[in-house]
Amino acid sequence: MEIEKHYDLDVDGVRATVLIEHKPSEFVPLYTLSSPSVEPATQAVLDAVKEKLITELDLRPAEVIDPAEVRVLKKKFLARSQDLIKAEIPGLSKEKLETLAGLLTHHSLGLGVLEVMLQDPRLEEIVVNGAKQPVWVYHRQMGWLKTNVVIATDAEIYNYAASIGRRVGSQITYLNPLMDAYLPSGDRSNATLFPISSSGNTLTIRKFASRPWTITDFLESSTISYEIAAFLWLAIQYEMNMIISGGTASGKTSLLNVIACFIPPTHRILSIEDTREIQLPQFLHWVPLTTRPSNPEGKGEVTMLELMINTLRMRPDRILVGEIRRSREAEVLFEAIHTGHSVYSTLHANTAQETVRRLTNPPIDIPPTLLSSLQIVVAMHRDRRRDVRRVFQVAELLARDGGTAIDVSTVFGWNPSTDKLVEMKRSVRVLEEIKFYTGMTDDDIKQDLDEKASILKWMVKQQIKDVNKVGEVVSRYYTDKAELLRAIRRGG
Repeated sequence: MEIEKHYDLDVDGVRATVLIEHKPSEFVPLYTLSSPSVEPATQAVLDAVKEKLITELDLRPAEVIDPAEVRVLKKKFLARSQDLIKAEIPGLSKEKLETLAGLLTHHSLGLGVLEVMLQDPRLEEIVVNGAKQPVWVYHRQMGWLKTNVVIATDAEIYNYAASIGRRVGSQITYLNPLMDAYLPSGDRSNATLFPISSSGNTLTIRKFASRPWTITDFLESSTISYEIAAFLWLAIQYEMNMIISGGTASGKTSLLNVIACFIPPTHRILSIEDTREIQLPQFLHWVPLTTRPSNPEGKGEVTMLELMINTLRMRPDRILVGEIRRSREAEVLFEAIHTGHSVYSTLHANTAQETVRRLTNPPIDIPPTLLSSLQIVVAMHRDRRRDVRRVFQVAELLARDGGTAIDVSTVFGWNPSTDKLVEMKRSVRVLEEIKFYTGMTDDDIKQDLDEKASILKWMVKQQIKDVNKVGEVVSRYYTDKAELLRAIRRGG
């Protein structure tokens, strides 16, 4: 995939240019942002206009907290600021007027100089390490980049953090110098204050992906093979339970998001996360839930365990859990499996074998008899030398000795020397359970897998990458598979 290294951005009328370049004096690439600046005299006018707008628009808390209201407020603010700036500085060109109104909006309702980077779809993370230090960004393809953007003072960083906190009823103070909060866009922010962070106040923003990864992206980048994707689709269709494991940034949650699109549209889905990352097709019967930290008085916390227990009372068909960390969470998760729910979750472990060890030993310590209800473990891997992510293993868990011991049988594996995903051995448990509960024969299953693979190949050929469009194709498969296959053969 070719990386775009010079491009333009237009954010609320503020037009900027990004140049990504290597310099001999730097050890990492530079992300150079060129955006409009404002003269001191013009800034004084903008400050006066800002005061008028805040009074005139009479900002209500709901307009600051609710994402839909924020969008409406921003439109009002932009339109009215243009009127007031035009009255104060007559003769401005349309482009200059839009630029000044956009800058005023960014500093009044947003995060000032960071707003343009927040709207760059190529970035995953924006990091402020302290005043007078360059802001760093994490690029989707290039990793960490140093920028030419600098926040002048620690007070300004504190103001950004406090502004984010106020929107969600949280506070950051020198008595409570740590904060986790969300922007109205869904982006997650973390802030720390000096002297906890000894180099100054910090702000870290993890962006909520505007376009989540889909199965088409994973197939195109060889993260997954057609054979494995069809196998996982079949497993999800027939409600096999699954845990996706891997190291940090290996693509666990991305794969969970990708394969969740294979859930039939007639099923009710509930997701539970600490950080909102899962994005499913809009038309699915899906209720996303997120945890909440406590307020400065230590009240109001909503834990993952509480959400998991509550979820079982909401009649879900499928439950997606962002990550298993603790024993009680795992117990509730496996209780959900035993009461007839299909469960999909993630776990920090590098291999399928390590996943079983983590689940059956402290601190999680699930008895093997409970673990036997889990059919599939998919292990993800990030090859840092080649900077690629791959499905490392697809394994099924086989119980023995009356369920008191668990064996791991690897069905598919990644060969690093050839960079190929290959079948290691034929599935035993998953295919046998599907045959037992559906009456399908081996030939039926082979035909089903071939049909799913042909649909996946067609989606890649047609470049169907939008999560809603991928979901539409999958839903058409469930509602009228024969017609979808005919359309694909016709080239429709």
